[in-house]
Amino acid sequence: MTNEAMLPDEDAMTLSDYLEKGGKLTSPENVPPRYRGELLRLMSSFVDSELAGSAGFADAINWAPGLKERIAACRITLEKVDHAERILDLMGDFGTDKALYNKSHSWSSRRDRDAQVDPKRQGGDMRLSVFHYPLQGWTDAVVMNFLMGLATVHQLQEQVRTSYQPLSEEFRAILPKENRHMELGQEGLAQVSKTPALRADALASIAYWMPKVAETFGPAHSTRFDRLKKMGLRHTDNETLRRAWTEDAEARLANLELA
Repeated sequence: MTNEAMLPDEDAMTLSDYLEKGGKLTSPENVPPRYRGELLRLMSSFVDSELAGSAGFADAINWAPGLKERIAACRITLEKVDHAERILDLMGDFGTDKALYNKSHSWSSRRDRDAQVDPKRQGGDMRLSVFHYPLQGWTDAVVMNFLMGLATVHQLQEQVRTSYQPLSEEFRAILPKENRHMELGQEGLAQVSKTPALRADALASIAYWMPKVAETFGPAHSTRFDRLKKMGLRHTDNETLRRAWTEDAEARLANLELA
């Protein structure tokens, strides 16, 4: 029995109170309009980021220096599309047309490397801002995959607690695979760190991608976070998540002597 089944009448507890205290919603029929809008925005951001990430990383398949690395790049490219489809299926329950959605943007499109992309979403394209920047070669792709993969792990660890139970369950299934993507990036970076000729490139890529990945956690002070927290869609504030990721990334890079 879910918490939702035990929801008291409206006089005893409002829906906001119910969600803020850990209650769960289990189907589109239970979802009020404002909650629905925020939920779809969260799902769209994940779907668009996975599709854009997969499309951008596809080039890395041909940059891979060996068969093991090529297989890893293929796996990441494929599984990110699968993750996007799983969440898009949930959006379909709310009336989203999957076929039209997939055609709504050019997922492989990128801005100039030195462009200043506003961290806020770009119109209807809900990808995280980091996915508007292009990759430059294998080392750069490995660095970005590791740093953003680690950020995704931290973000999903928080999002598995979301109050929309079907989304929580999907994120819980996706998390181990995204963690493996990060580990593949870390393994690739370990190989790069052992190659003196590539070390300077790796350090330059780390300096380039760290601030861009940090932006994906959102502003330190966010009224939207406060709103999402009341709905049970978010729990840990942006700055706490960003700080945890930064410390984790710096420790892992230090172990690779790339800090």
